[in-house]
Amino acid sequence: MAGVAQDVIAVIGRKIPDRVAELKLTDNLRDLGLESIDALEMIFDLEEKFGIQIPYNANQSEQEFATIGDVVAVIERLLAQKS
Repeated sequence: MAGVAQDVIAVIGRKIPDRVAELKLTDNLRDLGLESIDALEMIFDLEEKFGIQIPYNANQSEQEFATIGDVVAVIERLLAQKS
C-alpha cells in the first residue's frame, strides 16, 4: 500500500512543510519535532482521510507510533480489518 505511506507522509508534512521532501518511513516523529498536540492533530487528520478510528492514547501510544513507518503499519492494519 504505497499510497498509504504517501498519504501519511503528506499529512505529517503539513506540520513540517520545510522538511516534507526529506521524510522517510524510518523517521522518528519526536525527532521531527512533532509534539503531543501535533501527533493528536495528525491522528485526527489521518482518521478523516482514511475513514477509520485510530486507537491513540498520547500517554501510552508513543512506542506504537514512534516512526512514520509505525503509523503507516497501524493504518494499513486498520484498513485491512475494515474491508
